[in-house]
Amino acid sequence: MLTTNFVSGAPNWLDLGSPDLKSSVAFYTGLFGWTHLDLGPDAGGYGFFQLNGRTVAAVGPLMAEGQNPAWTVYFQTPDADLSTKTVEQAGGTVRVPPMEVFTDGRLAQYTDPAGAEFAVWEPRDTKGLQVVTDPGSLCWTELHTTDAAAARSFYRALFAWDTQDMPIPGGLTYTVVSTTNGGQEASIGGIMQLGEDQLAAGTTSHWLPYFEVTNVDAVVAKAEATGGSVRMPGVDMEGVGRMAALVDPSGAAFSVIRSQPAAGG
Repeated sequence: MLTTNFVSGAPNWLDLGSPDLKSSVAFYTGLFGWTHLDLGPDAGGYGFFQLNGRTVAAVGPLMAEGQNPAWTVYFQTPDADLSTKTVEQAGGTVRVPPMEVFTDGRLAQYTDPAGAEFAVWEPRDTKGLQVVTDPGSLCWTELHTTDAAAARSFYRALFAWDTQDMPIPGGLTYTVVSTTNGGQEASIGGIMQLGEDQLAAGTTSHWLPYFEVTNVDAVVAKAEATGGSVRMPGVDMEGVGRMAALVDPSGAAFSVIRSQPAAGG
């Protein structure tokens, strides 16, 4: 499970690239009960989403011509320069080379060989998100990809993730990924091959954040009422919980889940 005791390869930051900050802030603060902290003109419009004063995500303007609205998942790295070299050697693309963010840390942004965008964060003063897995915060990350086998190889080379393949309905395979030698308790996400129907509809490789909620159907209804759309309505997954896939008014995809409590929990 995700924790704020960040280790190499674990998700430690999450931000939304938006074409309309005012609209995005209104949508997500209304949906999850977040507040928005504007970091001022020096940050170029970048700001934090917070829950009870603790940062759960961030939001900023789109920075490149033709960039699509999307959530970007950042993974912990001890060395952004070394990660960048590994990405290039493993067949990925560097979109933003390692750069300093004040005294907070260093970031770099990449595209994996199948086209999914992601990033790394090398922490200094800012270690990462201040809350995860609680209702209203990030609880899972999931890669939907055109080439699951290649993705497993790429991310293992980069983060040394442990992987476990699990059969799921429809004759598909879901790969659970965990940080190095962390076991099942260190699982932080999954990798899933895009289906033929999704490919035919033009779906491309992407990372998808999951936010924990207390009532999936209420969140779905509120998202629709405030300009969002539904990619997948609420569905129960045995042993996992109830989940739904949504798109915000700008077109950024995300999912929500009410996780099933662990046995004995």
